[in-house]
Amino acid sequence: MKQIALLLKLDLQRLILILIILCVSCLFIVSVFILNHVIKAQLMENSLSINEKYASKVALSTDQYFSNMLQELKYSSNIISRDFSNQALIQQELHRLKYQSNNFNSVSVIDSTAHIRHLEPQHVKYDSKTIYKTVGIVESLKSKKTYISTPYKSIANNLIVLMSQPIYSPDQQYLGMITGSLYLHKKNLISQILSTTYSYKNSYMYVIDNNNKIIFHPNIKRIGETIEVNTGLAYMSKHKSGHIQLVNSEGVNNLAGFAHIPSVNWLVVSQQPTEELFEQANAIIIKVAFGIFIFYMILFFIIWKITQYISSPLHGLAQMAGMLSKPETEQEIQNINPWYFEVMRFRTALLFSSKKFKDKISELNLHVNTDPLTGLHNRRGMQLFLEELQNTGTEFAILLIDIDFFKAVNDNFGHDQGDHMLKVLAEQMKKNFRENDICCRMGGEEFAVLMAATDKAVVFKAAERLRKNIEEITAAMPTPITISIGISYWPHDSNDVKEAFKQADNRLYQAKNEGRNRVC
Repeated sequence: MKQIALLLKLDLQRLILILIILCVSCLFIVSVFILNHVIKAQLMENSLSINEKYASKVALSTDQYFSNMLQELKYSSNIISRDFSNQALIQQELHRLKYQSNNFNSVSVIDSTAHIRHLEPQHVKYDSKTIYKTVGIVESLKSKKTYISTPYKSIANNLIVLMSQPIYSPDQQYLGMITGSLYLHKKNLISQILSTTYSYKNSYMYVIDNNNKIIFHPNIKRIGETIEVNTGLAYMSKHKSGHIQLVNSEGVNNLAGFAHIPSVNWLVVSQQPTEELFEQANAIIIKVAFGIFIFYMILFFIIWKITQYISSPLHGLAQMAGMLSKPETEQEIQNINPWYFEVMRFRTALLFSSKKFKDKISELNLHVNTDPLTGLHNRRGMQLFLEELQNTGTEFAILLIDIDFFKAVNDNFGHDQGDHMLKVLAEQMKKNFRENDICCRMGGEEFAVLMAATDKAVVFKAAERLRKNIEEITAAMPTPITISIGISYWPHDSNDVKEAFKQADNRLYQAKNEGRNRVC
């Protein structure tokens, strides 16, 4: 009868095991599916949001730069308008404007008849007798007001954007204009702003003017190219800022954020290829899925073990399971006679748990006497060793160690760095002293060593060695430290341990008062 019951139990266990495998497998598949959807959706949302924010940031920064540049031109215009016939004044002011801020690739003064009065830098060739009718010059002279051009070819055949301010005489007669140019195929202010902009996971930025011409692009060959109007460009043109999924000229799907530069209505676009984002998402999903797989394997193992425990009535062992902390429990578990396999396995597990519980208690007792940060003995642990040394009559030296100016480390570099330096000192103490020397952390930056030694030269040498090691090892660290050490001897200095500690403390303060970083 018992054999039949045992056989039925084994069959039931196998059925439960199969059910667990099916459940865990389904959970894993569903989890990975949801994970794939959530991570990709979140990364897309983050990419769109970040690209929009940085496009807006760059647009505002560029607008501010343009405003400042126009102000510079306005200031120079006011100076030149006082004596427009003074060629020396024009040359002097243009030289200052070009090289003081270096915002423009070139600057010039052009009179109302489209003759260039002067141009900086001087290596750019021009003819003062020639009437120049480039797009920017003609449009600016025609408007007779503040002007920013679309990209066009300059007199030197450079693709440029022209910024200008009109020059009026004191009696409001139009005299001409002062201009500043940005060379789009060379290093310029726009490229500097965009080249130093934050890049989020292979995203890149480009700028389009209100005629759909590319003003800046990481691929310099595309600067000056006209973009065909499409749904994405039409959407971005209608909105001040935002984000959108679009397909670029190469047919690549991108996640784009955009914003307009208010003063010129140019469009700044920051975008990232969707495929690159998904490749990163897939790498993340694989790592997380592996972690989930491990978790479910652990969960499966735990559930499987639980099914073993609940496969039959285990009243006696269940009672023992709640009394593992009692010393007699282990023997009582041994006295239970298992009459079938499951009870035997459960009894073994309980005996093992009882042992682990006792080991954990022993481990906790050890932790009570150990400083968790440094791994050294704490005050309580040190007191146990002091009692042992006194009871056995062992003579010993007391070394009290303190980190100099430790408060400054915490104040200037934070408590994390302070904790790191405490660990460095503790590690050097372990290496510096013998295995039977007792290294302790008394609290804060205060440490102590109990050396079973009576030779003062040996003790002093060990202390000095530690001091030098700390000074040398931490010299190259962001927070170099030094230590001061005070030494006393029991029972040579005093039969009272407290008094011996007090003398060591006095000598420590003596070391501090004598300039720190020393042994007394």
